[in-house]
Amino acid sequence: MTMPYDANDEIPDDALLVLYANGDQAAARVLTLRLTPKVFGHAVRMLGDRAEAEDVAQEALMRLWKIAPDWRQGEAKVTTWLYRVVANLCTDRLRKTRGVALDAIPEPEDDAISAPEMLQNRARMDALQSALGALPTRQRQAVILRHIEGVSNPEIAAIMEIGVEAVESLTARGKRALAAELGKRRKELGYSHD
Repeated sequence: MTMPYDANDEIPDDALLVLYANGDQAAARVLTLRLTPKVFGHAVRMLGDRAEAEDVAQEALMRLWKIAPDWRQGEAKVTTWLYRVVANLCTDRLRKTRGVALDAIPEPEDDAISAPEMLQNRARMDALQSALGALPTRQRQAVILRHIEGVSNPEIAAIMEIGVEAVESLTARGKRALAAELGKRRKELGYSHD
């Protein structure tokens, strides 16, 4: 039997996954609506390419549906498992495409802001994406998860299969490298020295 759900319902991700595994298609729709933006956003930030990120997001969700019947509630968070899959898929794609600029795809235009603001925002996003692309893959992944996705250090440790101290080290080194790289371009990117 399928029940109607709302994507904002308080039903936990793992419970929805178990419901899907038991034949509840509505649970799959809710979980897809809830998780796709997170998965896609993480993949875009890792890869810098929206088309590649769409492929990764789709593949990650397909893998989630395949493992649903074997999911054991309470052992891991669905998002932790999913972020790990996305990270692995992105890492595989990055290994295959070394030498290709990660910031080749411009950010979509936003009609709500002026053209100069849009250009400045695009320059800032391009600069950030370029600086992220220059980081070693593990540092990039840790920085994106912590400071862009807002994932906690313990969850990042589970996603990356490392200790919390290693996460803290990776994010600290990544932040320092980003600050050094972007600091050189403060004036160019329109940041004042206030």
